[in-house]
Amino acid sequence: MLSSNHPLPKLTDASLTAAYPVTAMDEFGNSRESLIAAERALTVYVDKKEIVTLMTLGTRPELLILGWLRNQNMVQSVHDIKAVQVDWETDSVAVTTWQGVKGLEEKLGRRTVTSGCGQGTIFGDMMEGLDKIKLPRVQLCQSDLYALLNTLSGHNEIYRQAGAVHGCALCQEQNVEIFIEDVGRHNAVDTIAGHMWLKNIVGDKKIFYTTGRLTSEMVIKVAQMGIPVLLSRSGLTHMGLELAQQTGVILIARAKGKHFMIYHGADQIDFDAPPS
Repeated sequence: MLSSNHPLPKLTDASLTAAYPVTAMDEFGNSRESLIAAERALTVYVDKKEIVTLMTLGTRPELLILGWLRNQNMVQSVHDIKAVQVDWETDSVAVTTWQGVKGLEEKLGRRTVTSGCGQGTIFGDMMEGLDKIKLPRVQLCQSDLYALLNTLSGHNEIYRQAGAVHGCALCQEQNVEIFIEDVGRHNAVDTIAGHMWLKNIVGDKKIFYTTGRLTSEMVIKVAQMGIPVLLSRSGLTHMGLELAQQTGVILIARAKGKHFMIYHGADQIDFDAPPS
């Protein structure tokens, strides 16, 4: 039976609060109430086999798992998944598929721990299938970029309250379609990937924004999602740049206020609003 004949997976709704109230002592010896970011362990089981434990805020766990499965190339279609059931009493998520995961043992045998805060893990060959990705060639106006950065400044709600998190956003032109914060940037990007997968959203006209560094992992995942523009307020790595050049991802870093640096794809930017 073809996977496309199966319905969308059944999902629990196990979202949790992103921050905890705590009491701390300041530099004057005064007691102060504040919020700190949540961090929860969520162990992933696929067809009853333990795969990995993710550290997450737990605000969108079902979308996180869907996106993680997609970006790990565990399954080829969202319709291959029968159910995603999150249980915080056991800090686990049970993923069931219709026909199993092809080559699962081989994938688990090739494990790469990625760089960055909230360490991520990639199973299998990171470069697998990258040469088959054909991203659309898009043009981006500097004025739209500035407008988008201004809109993004109104997000990062959990970061403003509690700190200790990264944020990622799926955007189009000047609009933010979804903004996700989590302990690690890889969790935030996976959650957005899960949202796109479940809603059948195409990435060809989208911009992906992250507060974190543009590493090889970020470029690979954005390319897999079919998104041609990757934007960050932070820096980048050499491997991230090489993979952007290979896949055709426009790479814009150090973007804050009126400043930005285009490391790949400058010929696709219309400089229509240079700062005075």
